Amino acid sequence: MMRILLALLLLISLPVWAEEVVLGLSKDEIAISADFDGSEILIYGAVKREEAIPEEPLHVIITVAGPSQPITVRKKDRRFGIWVNTEAVEIDSAPSFYAVATSQEWPVVISEVEDLRYKISVERAIRAVGVAADDPQRFTEALTRIRTSELKYQQRDFEVNLREQTLFDTAIALPANLTEGAYKTRVFLTRNKEVISVYETEIDVRKVGLERWLYTMSRQQPLLYGLMSLAIAIAAGWGASAAFNLLRRG
Repeated sequence: MMRILLALLLLISLPVWAEEVVLGLSKDEIAISADFDGSEILIYGAVKREEAIPEEPLHVIITVAGPSQPITVRKKDRRFGIWVNTEAVEIDSAPSFYAVATSQEWPVVISEVEDLRYKISVERAIRAVGVAADDPQRFTEALTRIRTSELKYQQRDFEVNLREQTLFDTAIALPANLTEGAYKTRVFLTRNKEVISVYETEIDVRKVGLERWLYTMSRQQPLLYGLMSLAIAIAAGWGASAAFNLLRRG
């Protein structure tokens, strides 16, 4: 009985935030066509409450993650005047695209423990448990650096506009070289560096038109796709040669 009473007292003493996310997206589908050069998603929403706004400030974190897949990261060194691969590490899983936007600077909005629990930051989103290397962090950092330079990984503080502790919005830029699939979108509400509410949805990214037809052929009929690619290459080479000879004669 004493243990039950202590547990009840502990639960009563813990803060309970009756706050939920109501989310909206400017688009929940993205079509990749032949002339696709990137897109931008506007993510907006509000915090639904059953009680008055608490005194402790609210913070918002928004993440968008593309399909995850294993990837090999190689290290190159200069040997005998040429660059060669000297080490290779297989990372278990890494998102093809990952963006994190926050309403305040990162150390203010969430603790390391909560980040580890929910895997929110770019570093936590990369899974490299079984990496066989002396210093696996070098390879995950190299992957993060490369994909950040390609705008595939983004971690941006102060990019979520939060108004009156209730309304929020942000814009996530998507590069042109997107991987097809479901892009998981999460919204975290935090107080005192702890997650108090989580909302999840998805953005569907698909190839359409000629891009879709070629992609499907390459997967379902690889021999025909290879022969067609070879024929196009031969035709393009012959056409370029004929045009050059015509210009030279003129």
